[in-house]
Amino acid sequence: MSALKDRLRADLITAIKARDEVRSSTLRMVLTSITNAEVAGKEARELTDDDILGVLSSEAKRRREAATAFADGGREEMAAKEAAEGEVIAEYLPTPLTDAEVSELVSAAIAQTGAAEEGMRAMGKVMGVVTPQVKGRADGGAVAAEVRKQLG
Repeated sequence: MSALKDRLRADLITAIKARDEVRSSTLRMVLTSITNAEVAGKEARELTDDDILGVLSSEAKRRREAATAFADGGREEMAAKEAAEGEVIAEYLPTPLTDAEVSELVSAAIAQTGAAEEGMRAMGKVMGVVTPQVKGRADGGAVAAEVRKQLG
């Protein structure tokens, strides 16, 4: 069993004992998403820590988008709830990369693949090198935008 999943379960028990409603409901929801990911597909499988980080990142992204949507719609209490859930999930994610760090990784990948001469046609090559390095630590859209900027 993955260490991250064990940590999530232990923290859920602690949150329940402490009667921390936001934390316990968020951790329950995350563990349910992990279980759903494990049984998705043709046969059930045990997720690795990397797979679990992927689930956590998508859940965190979902919370950010929902908080923005609620705030735009004038539902401040719902936006605050989604933001609080996002903060709980963020505690389990690796520290996010800064824009400068993403830019540096993209520059290194372009140099490594020799993509500078090919221009935009080499975007797939560069993304193939950069994506595993930033997995769970940077938004894919922001990385793609940086690659476009540097290649274009």
